Amino acid sequence: MDFSGYDRPGQSVPGGMEGQSSAKRGSDEDLVQLLFEAGQGNQESFALFYDHTVRRVFGLAQRILIDTELSEDATQEVYLQVWKAAGQYVRAAGTPMAWLMTIGHRRAVDKVRSQQRSSDREARYTAVSGDVERDDVVDSVTGRLEAEAVVECLDTLTGRQQESVKLAYYGGLTYRQVAEKLGAAVPTIKSRIRDGLLRLKDCLEVS
Repeated sequence: MDFSGYDRPGQSVPGGMEGQSSAKRGSDEDLVQLLFEAGQGNQESFALFYDHTVRRVFGLAQRILIDTELSEDATQEVYLQVWKAAGQYVRAAGTPMAWLMTIGHRRAVDKVRSQQRSSDREARYTAVSGDVERDDVVDSVTGRLEAEAVVECLDTLTGRQQESVKLAYYGGLTYRQVAEKLGAAVPTIKSRIRDGLLRLKDCLEVS
């Protein structure tokens, strides 16, 4: 079935169906009948079912997802599923509206989880790729360090500075990750690392 004619909630159903839509009041019995007919492949009945119910499904999706575009996508997916599964609806599953809202809730929650997994993957990639936050002091030092001199000069740092610098530039952690590991605030860690690098710069006579 082609959904391109009514892919946004609130948009008029295709094929000049508005008059037919107003002929039915959308009672439970009406929706049961429309679902039954949709299950038989009747596109007009499905369009009427969509017209009667889409605002509530979209409203549910938007309460969960907040983002309008994601909510529209979720609503579209709900009705694609309903079109495929309309023939499987039975009254024991509850009213058509309750059945539909259950599908809508599951779809919206799935999208939330999918978005979270995507964010987690990006965070893991950033950590693995060594995309560490740096500033001008970092660049001026790290581009010219030599291993032996660094080891010697690290001894000139305080214990906390050493710990923070090693985690950031040997462990490849971001400021936030170092802060979490050491149980300190991010600004504190930034200050320790910057001060430590300034000491290294002086020790190594980096201009």
